Amino acid sequence: MTGPGTAPVPPSKGGRWIRHWDPENETFWKETGEKVARRNLFFSVLSEHIGFSIWTLWSVLVLFMGPEYGLSPADKFMLTSMVTLVGAVVRVPYTFAVAIFGGRNWTIISASLLLVPTVAAFAVMEPGTSFSTFLLVGLLAGIGGGNFASSMTNINAFFPLRKKGWALGLNAGGGNIGVPVIQLAALAIIGAGGGPRVLLGIYIPLIVVAAVLAALFMDNIENVKNDTGAAKDAARDPHTWIMSFLYIGTFGSFIGYSFAFGQVLTNQFGRTPLEAAYVTFIGPLLGSLIRPLGGWMADKYGGAKITLWNYVSMGAATAVLISASMEKSLALFTVAFVVLFVLTGIGNGSTFKMIPGIFQNKALAKGLKGEAAAAYGRRLSGASMGLIGAVGALGGVGINLAFRQSFLSYGSGTGAFVAFLAFYAVCFLVTWAVYLRRTAPRVPATTATSEAEPQLSYARV
Repeated sequence: MTGPGTAPVPPSKGGRWIRHWDPENETFWKETGEKVARRNLFFSVLSEHIGFSIWTLWSVLVLFMGPEYGLSPADKFMLTSMVTLVGAVVRVPYTFAVAIFGGRNWTIISASLLLVPTVAAFAVMEPGTSFSTFLLVGLLAGIGGGNFASSMTNINAFFPLRKKGWALGLNAGGGNIGVPVIQLAALAIIGAGGGPRVLLGIYIPLIVVAAVLAALFMDNIENVKNDTGAAKDAARDPHTWIMSFLYIGTFGSFIGYSFAFGQVLTNQFGRTPLEAAYVTFIGPLLGSLIRPLGGWMADKYGGAKITLWNYVSMGAATAVLISASMEKSLALFTVAFVVLFVLTGIGNGSTFKMIPGIFQNKALAKGLKGEAAAAYGRRLSGASMGLIGAVGALGGVGINLAFRQSFLSYGSGTGAFVAFLAFYAVCFLVTWAVYLRRTAPRVPATTATSEAEPQLSYARV
């Protein structure tokens, strides 16, 4: 067994298990911990990136599916809603899988599983296929949404609290970029006159490459193995569900809009699939790239403070969208939608930064100190991230169903945007009342927590 200031025990070639991991120790982190953590972060991002692409695959495929496929706009919104739903549900078991199998091992498995929906879509993607078949195959693509939860739980264990905002933001942002990347690939293929099977054929070998690289270069951390009991503690904690609600507003918006943006442009503004594809990737791309900035801003200024004002901005952008939708101004609508995507990215980074800080402060309130407090925070924040990620992704289901109903009732997305504006207002009030209201009881602060998450001194934990 190694001491707290020494390098980690090199993993065996067979299993790549790290037996000692103490990222909160400065010496340990500077000598070898940071290098190992960054290596795992890089390959985790790669696998999660492709997972996001496969999850949002059908947001692109529906653009290829013209009248000859026999699907109405309501059918397409229903299809993307169900794909989003599966991606949200599987995030819970994917989170626990990291503790059972190890982060590296589960990355290999989860990456390999992406072959199933990709090959299945390749087989059925042609006119004449029934809607029920498309729906079944689309549901399989939902497993790509689970890669986010396992990746975030795994990376959360590798980094110290002071670096989590940046690391989790980079991990999630790199994964989120899988959305615009597959949309850009579709744009190139549509522009070249290619079909959807060309797109699917490109991703099949990429999935294999991601699984192989995870096997070669990632590690498992032994001290987070088989800690599935943390899930019960996380599920009983009210902050898990409060943060789940807030994450619906940020990530739920990001993934829901990613699925719906192209369909809104084609159905409400009469854009062709190619014209829609020219702009649909911009919002998800900027929202993904800026997510690490949201995490960094949360590290520097406090996650709750950034989240609060981000909801104000999201509400303002949504109000502009309502106006643009009613005035039928395509230019203003597109710009406002892209701005809203950017704000969802900032909010994604800031909300996820809040999670480890909340549980670290709870550990201090219990009287824990040093590594004991850090271990408690890692244990509960890792378990809660899966639940929060799953519930947050359900927001994407709600967004697509809201758009479906809005188009059925009003012939446009205006009604849906009004509902989203009201929801963002509620998220603002919850953030202020729980994490920023000055009358909430204080939690004892230390130098580390005050630097990493000062506003959480007012969290009611």
